[in-house]
Amino acid sequence: MSGREGGKKKPLKQPKKQAKDMDEEDKAFKQKQKEEQKKLEELKAKTVGKGPLVTGGIKKSGKK
Repeated sequence: MSGREGGKKKPLKQPKKQAKDMDEEDKAFKQKQKEEQKKLEELKAKTVGKGPLVTGGIKKSGKK
């Protein structure tokens, strides 16, 4: 019995992932996502400071 073989074995190192070359579709998709994100942030900035959008509706008290 050798005392050095106990415990967990270290996993083998994985090779680093290569940076993928993006084709035109990927570039267009990323650009579209950035534009949509900007639009959402602008809308959020406009709505900040205003009151709640929906104030009506049925409110439940929890009592029966």
